[in-house]
Amino acid sequence: MTPAKPTPADRADVIVVGGGIGGLSSAFALARKGLRVRVLERAKEFGEVGAGIQLAPNCTRILDEYGLLDEARSLGVLPENMVMRDALDARELTRLDLADLERRYGYPYMVIHRSDLHALFLRACRRAGVDLLTDRKVVGYDNTATGARVRLEDGSAEEAPLVIAADGLHSVARRALIGDHVVSSRYVAYRAAVPIDQVRENGVAEKDVVVYVGPRCHFVQYPLRGGEMFNQVAVFESPAADSGAEKWGGPEELDAAFEGMCDTVRKGIPLMWRDRWWQMLDRDPVDTWVHGRIALLGDAAHPPLQYMAQGAIMAIEDGWVLAEHLGASGGGAAAAAPDWDAALAAYEAVRVEHCRRVQTTARAWGELWHLDGVPRQQRNAIMRARDTHDYGFTDWVYGPTALTPEEEPAMFTPIPLDSAPGEPA
Repeated sequence: MTPAKPTPADRADVIVVGGGIGGLSSAFALARKGLRVRVLERAKEFGEVGAGIQLAPNCTRILDEYGLLDEARSLGVLPENMVMRDALDARELTRLDLADLERRYGYPYMVIHRSDLHALFLRACRRAGVDLLTDRKVVGYDNTATGARVRLEDGSAEEAPLVIAADGLHSVARRALIGDHVVSSRYVAYRAAVPIDQVRENGVAEKDVVVYVGPRCHFVQYPLRGGEMFNQVAVFESPAADSGAEKWGGPEELDAAFEGMCDTVRKGIPLMWRDRWWQMLDRDPVDTWVHGRIALLGDAAHPPLQYMAQGAIMAIEDGWVLAEHLGASGGGAAAAAPDWDAALAAYEAVRVEHCRRVQTTARAWGELWHLDGVPRQQRNAIMRARDTHDYGFTDWVYGPTALTPEEEPAMFTPIPLDSAPGEPA
């Protein structure tokens, strides 16, 4: 049976492929501008996999503009400090005072369960009238004379003036339009979110975000859901990463990687989920995200490693920027059609260099965190010398520059061990 062709009243202004945090937040941003938005999600229902997520001021600023910050606060936690410790001896290396951070940037640093943030945007999309469709697997993209088309696995197709590919690290659109490959960092991550009572005897900090950095591994801990739950992330370099095996980084490697770490870290390892783990992959930055009327967004455009805690935030920023430019050029039921091409050009001009910097900085931070021997000792000495209220290395990412076309500071390069360190998370 051939699906009925949509009537003009049914057609969307924008089709968003992918119903994750990036896709839903972008759909909501566009709907706020009066655009008719349709989200196509390949799964049978909307949902998120994972545990905690960190939202820096460059994200909570956007949540506040959307009118969603209070709801997010009620679901998450505002930690007091972000602390970096050495994973071998547990000594503190450096910290950020997050209350002072909020005073500097005007918005809080928050931690929240990934599924809670996803559900928040899903509810917002429903209130905004976004057309949310599941079980829609997109297998191809084409530009048309008036916009773009997506081809679905069931043989049907949908068209709109703009198609946004927010389909993640393994994006179908990225494969078709750019054709590059994911890059393995050789590291793997295990996660767990457990009731706080299970970790209280482990020497944890219940009101802070703490990252323990160790030779070829690190361990992150912070509270969730009003302090009732506790999030843990264990990351290590897999000795089997180059073995050719498809599922390297198994639980036996997890235990071995953290065997020599401090007590708090070792006590946390048995609580990690052992039935699933995530290989830490990214892609090399690219300059072109817009191909005709098909725009890459979020991890489809700029998948980072996790060391800057900016992956989901960059996707949320992408949607905000694109919606602002589309809104400024027209749009809405009673307004002239947007200047799609001008808005897409502006989106790409604003976002590419900032996201490139986050991606390259994340790679450099991964190297810095995982040092051993004399370089580790040098790193520790430099970080201990940092002033808690030095924001020289956070302004470029937590401030508003990511959302404007203003010229940014010089591109980040890996930190020499005789220079000042950057921000710790």
